[in-house]
Amino acid sequence: MHLNPYGEYAVLLAASLANDWPADREGIVERTRDFGMTMSFAVGDDDHTETRIVVDDWLRVVDAEEPEDRAAQLNAQMAMVAAYPRLVDHDEEGWHLHYRDEVDRLPFVMRAVFGVGTAMHLSERGMHRMGRCAAAPCRKVVVDVTRNGRQRYCSVRCANRDAVRRHRARQA
Repeated sequence: MHLNPYGEYAVLLAASLANDWPADREGIVERTRDFGMTMSFAVGDDDHTETRIVVDDWLRVVDAEEPEDRAAQLNAQMAMVAAYPRLVDHDEEGWHLHYRDEVDRLPFVMRAVFGVGTAMHLSERGMHRMGRCAAAPCRKVVVDVTRNGRQRYCSVRCANRDAVRRHRARQA
């Protein structure tokens, strides 16, 4: 069975990079491996900086407050790398779909994977299913993959910290 590279783990990879940016290109590639990507990426002169731009563009989708704005941001980003779907077999992964051209530079692939993965996540789970952590001052990205659709915190630590804050506010 082949995992869909444009599904849940694509949006979780984007959030992981946004929340903990690697120091160099190799760190980005390692993170893609941690999230299940196996493909080789062609090396570009400034992949680290260009991929950061992709992540920053994706954060505009995360931070859009209205579903229509979120969709418009995401559609514009997907248009940058849009291509007809292609059935491919590479890296012994088995046959699967790619929603991008054959360009295999890291920033280009990340923009395509983040875009389609985020679109699938939001359209299948709900347009409200990502945002920023509700525990101020934390600003980490939260991708809600819970069954009930109510994830508001990036971690148990932030959830507990916010619960303590609310408890103390009630006691005051």
